[in-house]
Amino acid sequence: MQGISERLFESYMKRIKLVTAYDGTNYHGSQIQNNGETIEGVLKTELSSLLKEEINLIGASRTDAGVHARGNVYVFDTESRIPPEKFTYALNAKLPEDIRVQESCEVPADFHPRHQDTIKTYEYRVLNRKLPLPEYRLYAHFTYENLDVEKMNEACRYFIGEHDFASFCAAGSQVESTVREIYDLHVEKNGDLLTISVTGNGFLYNMVRIIAGTLMKVGGGHIAPEEIEGIIAGCDRQLAGPTAPAKGLTLVEIRYPSYKA
Repeated sequence: MQGISERLFESYMKRIKLVTAYDGTNYHGSQIQNNGETIEGVLKTELSSLLKEEINLIGASRTDAGVHARGNVYVFDTESRIPPEKFTYALNAKLPEDIRVQESCEVPADFHPRHQDTIKTYEYRVLNRKLPLPEYRLYAHFTYENLDVEKMNEACRYFIGEHDFASFCAAGSQVESTVREIYDLHVEKNGDLLTISVTGNGFLYNMVRIIAGTLMKVGGGHIAPEEIEGIIAGCDRQLAGPTAPAKGLTLVEIRYPSYKA
């Protein structure tokens, strides 16, 4: 009986998944770097302090300075006896108010947030009115140019499907392939606020912000909806619209269709 009792309390290495929300305004992006405070850096520091061990985090999606998230995913390994679901509360008690864990659970040791099939959803918000509202200054891009939502949605349908999105990738990006698949893209209007929502199997660097900038050019009458087909086919960054500012972008959700919790 003594042996059984000892094994019940025996530590073992486990992998913990954190679904994390944050306001990216005051951070130099999500990924650890040397030139300023980052989301990953804060999480690593507070986890290491909580667990009294050096923690290495693996993040699912890199977000730039000023970009927000409601569901970015991180994993780490630990021998802690804290129940996996309790990490949410233990960590939130130590984190600053602009970072909050939404869910924590144990995943298989070989689960890697970047090496799984994923479905990612982003939103880009645009405040479209004559004058800006201060409450939106950090969370939406402002434009006074009247945007035609119907034309923007007409343009959206050309993005759906698997395409080479080189025209919508930041210049100088080094990736093996610029082919991605978009499952859904649409624009909703609620009063003065426009929300561009896009779901796909992955996105190139700045891809969502370039799509948003291009759709705003369509909405303003500078690009015809049917021109999107040629812009995609051209595989030339110069053909697409500008990169919309970071503050309007939010990583909403990352799903793993082949992974069953």
